[in-house]
Amino acid sequence: DRSPSRGLGDVYKRQEEAKVAIRNVRRDAMDDIKKLKKDNEITEDEQKDGEKKLQDITDDFVKQADSITKKKEEEILSI
Repeated sequence: DRSPSRGLGDVYKRQEEAKVAIRNVRRDAMDDIKKLKKDNEITEDEQKDGEKKLQDITDDFVKQADSITKKKEEEILSI
């Protein structure tokens, strides 16, 4: 039985998994940036710039995941 509500549950589960994966990558990259600063390989300004760029990229990927979820949700509900 593949009811639309069952399909939506799968979609939402995959969306959350994607967001967790995105956040994990962000966390690892933030740790790398902090380590570079700690080791004096980058300046504080470079650290802040890197963190901002990383957050912007993260936000973009989260928006993409949300957009894909919305399209899939509309697809399922139109069945």
